[in-house]
Amino acid sequence: MPNPSHAPAIAHSQPEARPTADDSLPQRRLPQVEQLLQQPFLAGFIEALSRPLVTQAVRETLSELRQSEAFRQHGVAPEHIEALIAKRCQQQLRQRQTRVINATGTLVHTNLGRSPLSADLWDEVRDLNTGYNNLELDLATGKRGGRKGLIAPLLGCLTQAEDSLVVNNNAASLFLLLQEVAKGREVIVSRGEQIQIGGGFRIPDILALSGAKLVEVGTTNITTAKDYLDAITDQTALVLMVHKSNFAIRGFTESPDIGEVARALPEHVVLAVDQGSGLTTEEFAPDETPVRQYIKAGADLVCYSGDKLLGGPQSGIISGRSDLIKRLEKHPMMRTFRPSRIVYSLLERLLIHKLNKSPVGEGIAQRTLSNPAAMQARASQLMAALPGCFVPIPAQLVVGGGTLPDEFYPAPALECTDPRPAQQLLDALRELPVPVIATVRQQKVLLNMATLLPTEMDLLIAQLNELLLPASINATEEL
Repeated sequence: MPNPSHAPAIAHSQPEARPTADDSLPQRRLPQVEQLLQQPFLAGFIEALSRPLVTQAVRETLSELRQSEAFRQHGVAPEHIEALIAKRCQQQLRQRQTRVINATGTLVHTNLGRSPLSADLWDEVRDLNTGYNNLELDLATGKRGGRKGLIAPLLGCLTQAEDSLVVNNNAASLFLLLQEVAKGREVIVSRGEQIQIGGGFRIPDILALSGAKLVEVGTTNITTAKDYLDAITDQTALVLMVHKSNFAIRGFTESPDIGEVARALPEHVVLAVDQGSGLTTEEFAPDETPVRQYIKAGADLVCYSGDKLLGGPQSGIISGRSDLIKRLEKHPMMRTFRPSRIVYSLLERLLIHKLNKSPVGEGIAQRTLSNPAAMQARASQLMAALPGCFVPIPAQLVVGGGTLPDEFYPAPALECTDPRPAQQLLDALRELPVPVIATVRQQKVLLNMATLLPTEMDLLIAQLNELLLPASINATEEL
């Protein structure tokens, strides 16, 4: 079976059998490191991990054996040494970045690399990134230029912002904004928006690190325009509104109209919105506010992600007033946060396709939710290829990534009939040459069809064909 992840075919490698019984007898002396490195069973590991890492694994294994009481008393068989080394190398191999198949139903899965890029988009920037390009060269003058290329005018067309800049993620966007606009001054934030996202990133903490002073207004469930306006002093630099990225509050709630706040703010106070998700022209979240609407309502700056809903590489974008963007670009931290040419080139091409309404410009969420028939087709294909291995059940998908915390969409799923305990089967799926990441519901393993990619289906079927036991076989064995 071919392995498109380009990992060496050593996922289940075993040391070669010894030719004679005498060769496998316990030995009192351990082999030399270099002698072991020449053995065929390590060739694949050296290619996958590097010779220095494998050498380290060999030395650590020999050191542990040398100190063990069992070795001192009885010696050790050569094949046992090789098995221990192979096991240690295999554990390291599982730590490297590798392709996985997402069957969880979470489209923007932080643990699985967030948003997968369009293959066509990747191919378009391949030559640009494997050779030299004009990242910071003005081709008209031959002198040093800016590195934004067409991104700012393209985002202007998409969001109606005067200018934009790109950093390496949305957390960096917010930190840079706070550092430049509000360091040493007050930032007004609603109590209901002092959120924590993944990795312990808390809004109050990031304000403190930036040097800004937090001023809390409102309550957990209700904040009004008057709350913001009453808190303004001569020391107020910023009103910050934050998207509730990973939770929802229902019931007796109230939030102010951003336009009302924008119109009433004094000139010295900047209005910034941490929109987060990057919703722009996507059609599946009518209750969410797109970047363009915040700009139109009067927000001076809007921070958002370049990957999640937008569909590009992981990055952070700040769009808004040109005078503020220019200040941010001159900040010393901007050089720390600026992304690579790979990010710029992918984002630029994505925005061109998005503005042209090309499918290549759609993010994974838009591509998936606009074609529910494709999800059902994948379910039918799997069931036909592996009869008796699945039971179809209704399920849900979520966009994920801290984007639409209260939105769930219908999606088909397949429940595995394999009799093994759910955790054992989950582990077995992760041990496949291209790991399959699934979920468990009511002690049954589920494969959600929403997050399977069309290009993965043949590979997935081939792998599952060797792993899963169909229901008909299970019933026969029970008889």
